Amino acid sequence: MKYCTLQCETPAAKKRAGRGKFVTCNRKSYGIRDEKRTQARNGSIVDQRRETLREAIKGKKRIVVKIGSSSLQHEETGDMDYTRLEKLVRELCDIRNQGKDVVLVTSGAIAAGKKALHLKEIKADTQAESMAVKQACSAVGQARLMMTYQRIFAEYNQVAAQILMTKNTIVDNLNRYNAHNTFTQLLRMGVIPVVNENDTVATYEINIGDNDTLSAIVAALVGADLLILLSDIDGLYTDDPRTNPDAKFIEQVDELTGELMEMGKESTGSNVGTGGMNTKLIAAKIATSSNVDMIIANSKDIGILHRILAGEKEGTLFVAHEDEGFDLPDFVENLHKD
Repeated sequence: MKYCTLQCETPAAKKRAGRGKFVTCNRKSYGIRDEKRTQARNGSIVDQRRETLREAIKGKKRIVVKIGSSSLQHEETGDMDYTRLEKLVRELCDIRNQGKDVVLVTSGAIAAGKKALHLKEIKADTQAESMAVKQACSAVGQARLMMTYQRIFAEYNQVAAQILMTKNTIVDNLNRYNAHNTFTQLLRMGVIPVVNENDTVATYEINIGDNDTLSAIVAALVGADLLILLSDIDGLYTDDPRTNPDAKFIEQVDELTGELMEMGKESTGSNVGTGGMNTKLIAAKIATSSNVDMIIANSKDIGILHRILAGEKEGTLFVAHEDEGFDLPDFVENLHKD
């Protein structure tokens, strides 16, 4: 028998309670139990939705993967980490062998060039001279980087192609049209495009600035289902976990609010890369507005890629919400103008 746990004031309520029946009380205080049940039910619904969204990752057909400079090099020496690079290529080839389209956005050209030219740091008297040195390093490093990728991809009988982009690739209508056609044809042929910013010719006015943003632009351009940012952090936190031990991990972001965008800080755990959490949130804005799910995950274990695509809870998932008013060329045009 279930009895009302409250002291019912009305005779009718007392009579119903006396029969040992469940009492439906109109008193406001009685809503506490129902409220707890509702909260538990809502929590269960949220968990189920998250499980469903992760399960849906298994069905993604066109995936863009971005890996940063710091993830491709030995921290102590700055030399290329061939073991990690080989694992990355193997993972990408395996994804391609599943019948999925794959695009790789990779950093590392300038860093590779600096190493080849024995430059520990770029020293210059003027900004223009500094830019010229970076562009020279990029010219040397991009060739080395792509040569390394081609050799490893060839070991798995996979064809790769190089695509270098600047802001003008997206802002200019004809350039964007041609880039889209090139990507489309390469993917149709089963090729894995390897994308980087064209630092050799990009100046402040036409550079995108970081490959987090570039990868989101590529994902939007090719109509990807999923963008995976491999970085040196597990995902999105309420603060920088490297400096704040109380920072809490955020498993899923359903909506990019203004408050959340403010959380982005110009910080990075490496002196090699250019992207901090701020650039990743900008990437999330581009991706989710273009109806592309995005995940930030740690590149420490490259095998995380197949776990993500198996629907496992790895990294932070940013849920896509297509914004019909989002104008990619206009957004890119105004990058860095604030």
